[in-house]
Formats: sequence, C-alpha cells, structure tokens
Amino acid sequence: MKVKAIFNRDGGTFRTTDMRAYGRRVEEVFRAAGHEIEVAVVEAVDMRDMLERACRRGDLDAIVAGGGDGTISAAAAVAWKNGMPLGVIPAGTMNLFARSLKLPLDIWRVPEVLAHGRIINGDIGSADGRAFVHQFSMGLHARLVRYRESYRFASRLGKIGASTRAAVGVIFNPPDFEIEFDADGHRERRHVSAISVSNNHFGHATMMYADNVTSGHLGFYTAPPLKPAGVARLAFDILRGKFRASPLITEMSAIAVDLHFPKVDRKINCVIDGELLPMGRDVALRIHPGELKLLVGTQ
Repeated sequence: MKVKAIFNRDGGTFRTTDMRAYGRRVEEVFRAAGHEIEVAVVEAVDMRDMLERACRRGDLDAIVAGGGDGTISAAAAVAWKNGMPLGVIPAGTMNLFARSLKLPLDIWRVPEVLAHGRIINGDIGSADGRAFVHQFSMGLHARLVRYRESYRFASRLGKIGASTRAAVGVIFNPPDFEIEFDADGHRERRHVSAISVSNNHFGHATMMYADNVTSGHLGFYTAPPLKPAGVARLAFDILRGKFRASPLITEMSAIAVDLHFPKVDRKINCVIDGELLPMGRDVALRIHPGELKLLVGTQ
C-alpha cells in the first residue's frame, strides 16, 4: 500500500515524544513490511486540512492518524466521507476507539501491528450528519465536560485532576430534563439525567467502549432523574465496569434514534467523541454499518 501518516504533535503522548525519531521509526516499520509511506507531523489546528488533502489524493491506499480521541474522531469523519481506509495510532488519554479496535496502546508497538494488518469494514455513527466513532451523550456527561473545561490543565495528570473535580461538581448538581425519542419506531417520553448513544453497544470494561465495531447498531442508554446519591451510585457502577448492568441504566438497541427536547427553546450542550458542542431541540442519530474502512491487526 501507499500510506500517508499524519500525527498531531499537540496530542497527548506526542507532546513529550521526539517526533522526528518517531516518524523515522514508523517509516522503517512500514517500509520493512513492503509499503510506501509519507509521514507528516502537524499542529492540531492543521490536522483536518491535512487529512482532507490526503483523502482527496488519488494515489493513496490508506491514511494513518495519530493523536487523542478528538483527533481520531476527526480523522474517521474525513476518512468516512472520502471512503479512505484509516489506521489509528492512539496518543491520547483514554484512546477509546483504539481499545475498541483492540490495538496496542503503546505508540511504539502499534505501527508494527498496522503495517502487517488488514482492512475491515467498520461501523460509524452520526448525529445530524456529524460523525462519531465512540458516543453521543447529553446530561451528566455533557455537564462533566463543561465543568472540566472551565478548569485549566496542561498535562494528562492535570486533565485527570480536572475531571475528578468536575465529577464532584456534577454529583452535587445533576441535570434533569425531558426527552421524547423514537428508536426504530418505539416512541416514548421520559425525564432523564443522562443520555448516551454509542457506536455499537458498550462492552463490560470500566472505560465504556465497544468491544465490536461491526455489529451494525447503536447502543441507546438513559438514566432517570438522579439525586446526588444516585449519581454517586452510577459513578460507582461505572468504575466497577457495571455500567450496562446498573439498575439505573435502561438499554436499547437501534439503527436510528431521533431525539426531541420539548421544553428546550435554545441550543443545549452535547458531547460527541469528547467534544462539547451545542445542539438544537431535535437530533437525528444513525448508524452507518460497514461504511468506515479500518486498518486493524490480523487478530
């Protein structure tokens, strides 16, 4: 294959990595496996443009993107729209999509896996046409991210500390809102504190990521209105890897989920693959089975 690797120098682990040495290592590994490869290291603000330009080239067989979950989500969106196979080098804090793909989380090991890997047809989700590889969420998670982003941090440990402070804030101030939804024709109205729609069902790991990205469905999860004790209990269930088994969670499976917020007259916060974004009163969530070509390991 002819491959273009694009690395976000501002992404997590890459901030403290000798990127010249890393780029040389990636080139050595791919060339030893019989591939042609170009490596570019760019700043975060230039990632999307570089990805777009690579995917429009007619001489490439795949792209490889390196960075945190936000970078990988953006790369997946571009790759999906252009029908370009995507390889992932996880350099972030959580690396949730890489975990779903069962890739090594060590940035020095994963190039070998990708260079000797295979291309599969994976699923990707969308919220009003915006792609997501992990999840769309509202309520508790969106409030946590909003609180976290109000704190300053410049490192992985700082982000973890900010997340902990934000979690405490959410426990004592949980959201409560009304939704109407249509999940594959099943219509219902609920009061909730949280909504999550995932690209395939979450597995049973603590970090809440899909075990399989080729099952062709959305996982749809809601939590009822919660008081502080209920939020703390749900957090405990998540930390134990019992999110799906928690009595506070209602789980459904769907191909299409349409959400309506009857009592909202302004933009509200949601989180798409870790990014806090405004959404309107109506949101259309869809799964696109097999439409994201992914470079993964042979196992």
